[in-house]
Amino acid sequence: MSEDASTNVSMARRDDRKHYEGLVGVEPAVTITYLERPESVDFLHTETVEKFQGQGLATKLALFALADAVNRGKRIIPHCAFVADIVSSREEYEGKVDWPGTGA
Repeated sequence: MSEDASTNVSMARRDDRKHYEGLVGVEPAVTITYLERPESVDFLHTETVEKFQGQGLATKLALFALADAVNRGKRIIPHCAFVADIVSSREEYEGKVDWPGTGA
């Protein structure tokens, strides 16, 4: 896609589908699947539709999803490597993450 898709992006948490989604116009562009737990959100997988790759949409959606989880008082469990990279590179998530495999 030659135009900047990020100018017409909407993001939402879709509890009925257990994912966060980013739409460009009305077209699905990126999703992050999750598992909601009583005290945490387990981020499982991020997927971007091929024609929207490389435009930063997955990062924007991940930041939206992480902010949503934190604002709802949830801990973050980043099983998704993409989300884990974002969480590990940003200080605002320090102390809000339960890393997989650590028993935390």
